[in-house]
Amino acid sequence: MVKLNKIKPLKNEQLEELGFTWHTDSDNSKYISESLVQITTDEAQAYYNAANELYDMYVQAAEYVIENNLFFELGIPFNLIDAIKKSWENDVHWHIYGRFDLAGGIDEKPIKLLEFNADTPTSLFETALLQWALLKENAMDESKQFNSVYEAIQQNFKRVITLFDDTELFDKRYDGWKILFSSIYGNEEEEATTRLLQQIATDAGFNTGFEYLENVKFDENGIFDRDDNQYEYWFKLYPWEDIAVDEPELATILTNIMQNQSAIILNPAYTLLFQSKGMLKILYDLFPDSPYLLKTSFEPLEGVKHVEKSVFGREGANIKIFSADKKLLNQQDGPYGNYKKVYQEYVELNMDESGAKYQAGVFFAYEACGLSFRKGSEIMNNMSKFVGHFIA
Repeated sequence: MVKLNKIKPLKNEQLEELGFTWHTDSDNSKYISESLVQITTDEAQAYYNAANELYDMYVQAAEYVIENNLFFELGIPFNLIDAIKKSWENDVHWHIYGRFDLAGGIDEKPIKLLEFNADTPTSLFETALLQWALLKENAMDESKQFNSVYEAIQQNFKRVITLFDDTELFDKRYDGWKILFSSIYGNEEEEATTRLLQQIATDAGFNTGFEYLENVKFDENGIFDRDDNQYEYWFKLYPWEDIAVDEPELATILTNIMQNQSAIILNPAYTLLFQSKGMLKILYDLFPDSPYLLKTSFEPLEGVKHVEKSVFGREGANIKIFSADKKLLNQQDGPYGNYKKVYQEYVELNMDESGAKYQAGVFFAYEACGLSFRKGSEIMNNMSKFVGHFIA
């Protein structure tokens, strides 16, 4: 049973002062839960260990996919394969951050990987900032939290220069390189998240700029803002798979930019391998004895309750749950139905006393660095609630 502590919520005005404007869902309910999940030190350590081990497994699995040319199996668009290979071959293409979605981890339930949001994960703002604000508002010890997301990402930005664990080398190698940050105009959540990342990079010592994606200029010589200022790095909060499908010309230009070493793109193209839920099947093939993995196949599973997922689905869209005898039990519609499917063994999420379900999210930036939860029903969707935590 998930243990909850009722807290004094932050008022909408306080949230907006922090830059958090998406605090109310479309049904006028509050997006931020008025409770915190209580975990133990051992449970926090277990989440940390799981995410670190899973990331190492993803790296090995990605190498396996590239060596064996398994891009089709993962649903990877053909026009990004060269970009993926190029970014994988050179360490300068640094993975800044991602988020593991996990079941279990509370009340001695085993931790199980559901998926890895490696390219454009949501809830960064909430996890990195709001959890601290909630503890402070309730006069709780702010150190009683598994949450160093801000600091971890800051150090990881430095690693795009040092390429080493020792980020003290950053000052010796840093020579004023610039990062341009971009999101789509009109999406408040994505813009706030992108500007938070910009602030983190600025704190790390970079010169930074922001430009809406629509106004960024590209040619084979590099990436420029609307005023023709050139940037060595470009961070885009825009999924690689959407670039491949909706902006094929941009996919070609970005591949050429990488080939010409005119700019480095963050998160790198190879994170599309991690993002694909097809990797869940590759992981299970390579590490069938891992305690963190659920049985996964490209075909419906025989004799067990299982979940059908689109390899690039988001926010619970196009999820179907089947019984052991393949009867449809639950489903969520969505726009990702044309993508390749993967089938994963079903696992129960932790529940509170009211029956609400909880999914853990662990951010990863060189190492596991922060925990938060989503509260919802059997299929988590964009109406699920953000829940902070504290270590009792």
